[in-house]
Amino acid sequence: MLYPIGRRALLRATTASAALAGVARLAPLHAAPKAAPGAAPLTQNRAPLAPQPFQPLPTGAIKPAGWLRRQLEIQARGMGGRLDETWPDVGANSGWLGGSGESWERGPYFLDGLLPLAWQLDDPALKAKAQRFVDWTLASQRADGMFGPASNDDWWPRMVMLKALTQYHELTGDPRVLRLMTAYFAHQLEALPARPLKDWGKFRWQDQVVSVIWLYNRTGDAKLLDLAALLKRQGYDWQGLFADYPYRTKTSKQAIGLDRPDVPGQVPEGLKDPALSVHGVNNAQALKVSPVWSVVSGDAADRAAIQRQLGALDRYHGLPIGIYSADEHLAGRSPSQGVELCAIVEAMYSLEQALAITGDAALADRIERLAYNALPATFTDDMWAHQYDQQPNQVQCVHGPGPWTTNGPESNMFGLEPHFGCCTANFHQGWPKLTTHLWMASADGGLAATLYAPCTVATRVRDAPVTLRQETDYPFRHAVAIAVEPDRPLTFPIRLRIPGWSQQTTVLVNGEAQSARTDRGFVRLEREWRPGDRIELAFASRPRAVVSPEGWTSFEDGALVFALPIEEKWTKVRQRGLTADWEIRPASRWAFGVTSDAPLERVERSVGPVPFSRRSPAVLLTTRAVPIDGWAIADGAASPPPATAKPAGAARTLVLMPYGAPKLRITAFPSRIL
Repeated sequence: MLYPIGRRALLRATTASAALAGVARLAPLHAAPKAAPGAAPLTQNRAPLAPQPFQPLPTGAIKPAGWLRRQLEIQARGMGGRLDETWPDVGANSGWLGGSGESWERGPYFLDGLLPLAWQLDDPALKAKAQRFVDWTLASQRADGMFGPASNDDWWPRMVMLKALTQYHELTGDPRVLRLMTAYFAHQLEALPARPLKDWGKFRWQDQVVSVIWLYNRTGDAKLLDLAALLKRQGYDWQGLFADYPYRTKTSKQAIGLDRPDVPGQVPEGLKDPALSVHGVNNAQALKVSPVWSVVSGDAADRAAIQRQLGALDRYHGLPIGIYSADEHLAGRSPSQGVELCAIVEAMYSLEQALAITGDAALADRIERLAYNALPATFTDDMWAHQYDQQPNQVQCVHGPGPWTTNGPESNMFGLEPHFGCCTANFHQGWPKLTTHLWMASADGGLAATLYAPCTVATRVRDAPVTLRQETDYPFRHAVAIAVEPDRPLTFPIRLRIPGWSQQTTVLVNGEAQSARTDRGFVRLEREWRPGDRIELAFASRPRAVVSPEGWTSFEDGALVFALPIEEKWTKVRQRGLTADWEIRPASRWAFGVTSDAPLERVERSVGPVPFSRRSPAVLLTTRAVPIDGWAIADGAASPPPATAKPAGAARTLVLMPYGAPKLRITAFPSRIL
């Protein structure tokens, strides 16, 4: 376990490194490796599917570099690569390995992140672990087309396994995947009328439509479009829900029927609507509904409906980290409410799909906000323990009552499987799928930089091998350098996303300034690219105070949200195999008020071996704040920031860290000081 440093040590380190402020120059780019000639082919949507501006590159085309590779290596050394060694649910007795153990969603969840992680790191041991799940699944198909553990015939976990298998096919070209999917979808088309979607599958039907579209683009089987239409008819009407959104306050158990005991022989209350339509993870997966269905319908209104969905969730349940509260159900706007880790990674994946289909750069801004703030916040530095719920204002993580809508007393503890094990199995997809979507192919035969992190891209453009090497410390810095290495001189467009927060952007090609005029948030550069060409981007950002409608102030700079780190006292509750469960209690004052015009200063330091760690934060903000009275713990958490606050001492300088670093923190401050 990597433990945080105290505030005094942090302030000493900050003072010593103040001279490092400013954007560091990137090291010179060296010749990049040539693209692999056998890279998986790109696919576009077959008629009658609607065209889309971007297509994700095949899984494996993008490899992490720099800090992102270090983050993935941490995941591989932690639960992301070794979970099966300590958790029976994905171990040798898993139902998805032919055993008698857990046979529902956890094996597919684990594989969904393990596969891309293994190939992105080119790790033989991880590949072998993933291969066991793949081989058993491909061999499990029965004569009628059904596959997976015979003890569980739920449609839902197979939707997850299909996502994993499509990635495996892109990585290996294994023809068994297409055969299994073709037979299974034929079986499902025949079986669904008598055995329709229910429970989780009914509310997550769109995840299977992604796989149906994927297969249709490779086989052209028209019956697959019939299946997509049937899934939509049987699935929950998410667009209809958000047409006049009714859930505008914190959910209560009484409002969704969870105060009533389940009746034997009847569907449990938790698997009925409205409990499922206000469920946080269901809403995260539903963010892809309207854009994914627009590929089938061709309707621009379908494609645009995601904005209504995001707008309602932000307005009534939004948190300062780019997602809504949901612990486990939608929970209002208080920054002391939580959000589930599964919701974070599922929202990222949904938005990555939506970005490709809509081309809307604002969705990429939101993905980065989640990936570079909410995602790392919920793990220990070594990724051997995680939370079920995280809170923007998180002043303790202990076993006990919380402000949760429906969750239990372990919800914000760090451990192996706090509260429930779905996140233990599912979090693995977050970093690897972010890597997969850093670059995409554009409909006009070019490439697009959609998200920013250090990476290498090996693909084909107009049937010629092209390699890109993106070197950057983004999001900790605001400069990006891209080496363009086509196999031969080649003319094609490159699109570069300009983050919505950038106040001024500089674009250089081989040292010469280019127009930074954007179209839907992207700069388009079309030219003959030659080996050794170099693109440089610089985004201008100033630290900023953001005041919510309630009057709470939070702080941002670029893609990062900043928070006050509270000194942490960690206590091991129990050992859990290779990991442990932990409580954290505060060891310093956390009740401060700020004003929106408080001065902000940015201090930069090197990016450490653990990119998001309070031991070595890569960037800090300093501001002035006043200790206040009357802001206390209620229901096991900080009460909502008071509308007005009384000073309890003189103003002082506070050092703020990137949100993902401290595990105890204040992110939203009261800003009216009497």
